[in-house]
Amino acid sequence: MCGQCGCEQPPAPQRLELHQWLLSRNDHQAAHNRAHFRSHGLRSVNLLSAPGSGKTALLEQLARRWPRPPIGVIVGDLATDNDARRLQAAGARAVQIRTGDLCHLDAALVDQAFAQLDCRGMDLLVIENVGNLVCPTAFDLGEERRLAVLAVTEGEDKPLKYPALFKSADAVVVNKSDLAEAVDFDRRAAFANLRAIAPQAELFELSARSGSGLDALIQWLDGQSS
Repeated sequence: MCGQCGCEQPPAPQRLELHQWLLSRNDHQAAHNRAHFRSHGLRSVNLLSAPGSGKTALLEQLARRWPRPPIGVIVGDLATDNDARRLQAAGARAVQIRTGDLCHLDAALVDQAFAQLDCRGMDLLVIENVGNLVCPTAFDLGEERRLAVLAVTEGEDKPLKYPALFKSADAVVVNKSDLAEAVDFDRRAAFANLRAIAPQAELFELSARSGSGLDALIQWLDGQSS
């Protein structure tokens, strides 16, 4: 009771702490995706990079040279189905996800897209994430392996500026090697930065345009357990 007017006072505020991982729903769906991919005998790879690094060109080469075609690709972009059509022309089975304003894929979107994919006869599924070095890193999509792409045109210090992506990668492709001299790419510094930030990652240097160096990446992908 208030001593001045006799009205009842509201109870004192209480603080209630709730501890729940914000991405728990996504992680639950990702676990389902992983089991689903495995049940179809699929190796699954989450392909991440900045826009313009050459992810789609790399996948075109992979679709043409994979030893047991076709490969499956789930493509994430804010708009258009350009990449999916490019990959289909190269022989891949590709499904497009248009994310609108969403800057990353999540496990639920991947699950919906996978339901549209004919995976009969396939043993490799690649999820081409939205071009972004920050947001996609936090989201498990159900993949077995993460593959990051760094183009020589992006500079040697990109792993230092965006360490979370490279620390989460099982392998890193240094792409557009045919342009290294033209852009004055410091290969020694770039590889030193990658080894400092991502010592766990396998490193591959190649040109997606010419296909040079791709065989080593194919051998790595083919050696992963499905």
